Amino acid sequence: MTRVGIGYDLHRLVTGRPLVLGGVRIPFERGLAGHSDADVLTHAVIDAVLGAAALGNIGQHFPDTEPRYENADSITLLRETLDLVKAAGFAVVNVDANVVAERPRLSPHLDRIRARLSDTIGLGIEGISVKAKTNEGVGPEGRGEAMSAQAVVLLEKK
Repeated sequence: MTRVGIGYDLHRLVTGRPLVLGGVRIPFERGLAGHSDADVLTHAVIDAVLGAAALGNIGQHFPDTEPRYENADSITLLRETLDLVKAAGFAVVNVDANVVAERPRLSPHLDRIRARLSDTIGLGIEGISVKAKTNEGVGPEGRGEAMSAQAVVLLEKK
């Protein structure tokens, strides 16, 4: 049996925070606002994994009202999510994701991001796709106010 899940996240860009995407710190003058490290890509992957396994969403498992998740490393949250999914009898087959941002240019960082997600998920890098998109000046991402990410994950029952 296979299952598909879709994830989405958006965070505002602010000064005074590091920019973290897929567990990789990206040099930039602004970072993403949020209770945790606000890693929009990893959050979208977490929601896609949880959705595919019908285990709820990121807010149910890691609520922003919980002090223990303040400044949390989203890669750690992804590992905890993968443990839940494994306990439910599923394994990740592949991940396909988009990150939408006008700046910074993300293409130079995509190999490191894919490698970090591959290592975390325990899946060969050929099973991880991450693409960088712009919004061509439209919407909050296009105006440089925010970044968003979408992810699709395929799970297989073990």
